[in-house]
Amino acid sequence: MGIVNFVVGGIFDILLYPFRGLSPWFGMIFVSLLTAFLMLWVFKLTSNQDGIRAAKNAIKAHLLELRLFKDNMRVSLRAQGRILRANGRYLACNLKPLLVMIVPLILVLAQINLWFGASPLRPGQVTLVKLKLAKAADPVGLDIGLQPSPGLTVETPAVRIADLGEVDWRIRAPESGPASLTFRVAGRTIVKPIAVAGRLLSKVSTLSVGRSVFQELLYPGEKPLPRDTPVTSIEVLYPEGGLRMFGLSVHWLVAYFILSIIFGFAFKGVFKVEI
Repeated sequence: MGIVNFVVGGIFDILLYPFRGLSPWFGMIFVSLLTAFLMLWVFKLTSNQDGIRAAKNAIKAHLLELRLFKDNMRVSLRAQGRILRANGRYLACNLKPLLVMIVPLILVLAQINLWFGASPLRPGQVTLVKLKLAKAADPVGLDIGLQPSPGLTVETPAVRIADLGEVDWRIRAPESGPASLTFRVAGRTIVKPIAVAGRLLSKVSTLSVGRSVFQELLYPGEKPLPRDTPVTSIEVLYPEGGLRMFGLSVHWLVAYFILSIIFGFAFKGVFKVEI
C-alpha cells in the first residue's frame, strides 16, 4: 500500500504544483475535469454500451406508452412493469464499471483530501496534538516525550487521558518556516511534520496512522507508524479546509462531485460514451 500511495501522491503533487499560488478553486476544477475524463474512459471500456442504450430506449418508449394510454389501466400497469424491468437492465449494465472504478476513486478522494480537507496552521496559531495508544498500553505509566522543532512551542505538559488511551498537548505554530514534532514513546522515535502557513493551496496531512491497508488507504499523507510501537495514531487538529463562494464555505467533496458530474455529462459526447 505504501508504494501505491507514494506513486499516486507523487502524481497529485505534480498535477497540483502549478495551482499552489492560485485560488483552490482552480486546482479543484482541474482535478474534477481529469476525474471526469478518467471515469468516462474507464466507463466506456468496461460497460455494456449497447445494453445501456437499449435499456434507455426501452424506458423512453414505455414512458411514452404511459402518456398515450394513461386512461387504460391495464396498458399503464404493463408499461410500468416494463419500465421497472428496463431500469433493472440499465442498473445491471452499470454495475461492472462502478465496481471497477470504486478502488481508484477511493485513492483519488484520499489524495484530494490531503490538498483540500484542511488548511495549514497560521503563524502563531494554537492547536492540539492527540497521540492515541493501543488498548493494552497505559498512557499514565508509559514513558512519552515530545520535542518540538525550533520555533514551534509546546505550551502544555502532556495531558494523559487513561479512559481514552490518549495523550494530548497544546502547541503554538512558529512564525515562519517548516516545523515538526518528535515523539519518544517506549524507546522509539516518531517524527510528524507540521504544516504552517504555506500557499493558498497546500498539502496537509492531519493524521499519522499505523500499518493497516484500510487506514493507509484513507490517510496516505505520511509513512505508517512503526509496528513495534504502542502508538496507533497521531493527529494534529488543523483548521478545516474549504472552498469559498459568494462568502460561503463549500465542502471540497460537494464541489468535487458536482464538478465531476457536470464535466462528465458535458464531455460524454466527445468520448462517445452512453451513460
